[in-house]
Amino acid sequence: MKHHEMSAPFRDRLRRGDPLLGTLLGLASPELAEIAADAGFDWLFVDTEHGALETRDVLRIVQAVREPCACLVRVPETSEAGLKKALDTGAAGVIIPHVNSAADAALAVRWSKYPPQGARSVGFTRSNRYGVRFRENVATANAETVVVAQVEHIDGVRAIDGILAVPGIDAVFIGPFDLSASLAKPGRLDDPEVKGAIGAVAAACARARVPAGIFAAGVAAARQALDDGFTLVCAGVDTGLYAEAAAGLLRGLRPRNP
Repeated sequence: MKHHEMSAPFRDRLRRGDPLLGTLLGLASPELAEIAADAGFDWLFVDTEHGALETRDVLRIVQAVREPCACLVRVPETSEAGLKKALDTGAAGVIIPHVNSAADAALAVRWSKYPPQGARSVGFTRSNRYGVRFRENVATANAETVVVAQVEHIDGVRAIDGILAVPGIDAVFIGPFDLSASLAKPGRLDDPEVKGAIGAVAAACARARVPAGIFAAGVAAARQALDDGFTLVCAGVDTGLYAEAAAGLLRGLRPRNP
């Protein structure tokens, strides 16, 4: 990829279908975020739904990450306060969990966009450099802020066409583990019914020309996701990467037959 393509705003790269590789961060560590960005990830999935992250932690993580890597913050729920605080850090966008209907998607857009497109509250925050770039930020934020609807329940799969029709939804991200659980098959990602639900969302996104994303636990799953047409791919979790590296180190150092 050419340098000028990588320097394009993250939302532009997403919307044009660039393959964008990310990883999930649930630990309150700006250092890990900095390491991941320097390693070459296109984006970081900053998880405040399941991760032990407060607003101050998200702010420090966003401050530690340099372009072209972008931070997308998964909020705990669709609420005005949660979306406002996440975007006020200067994050590139938000991931909204449990979007099960067009109404859920519309509410997410409402709280993520400034008027007249939405109803996001205005204040002096890091997103506008504490007021120094206030006018510039308000003028450009709606065009640059990424809003990702996470579909992770069979109800969301059934409502996918309506979700995709909501103006302001930039991408759909599949949570395969929760989706499988909603089908009473937790973790059984190879089950035909689970695969069918994932495929239905991917096909609907392709028809609507909306980027589709998915979580992949490891390299093989991430490669398969890219081959299947997913462009916003999250591979691995910070705790898992560390656990895998630590176990690998010990396997290399300890005698096989003590």
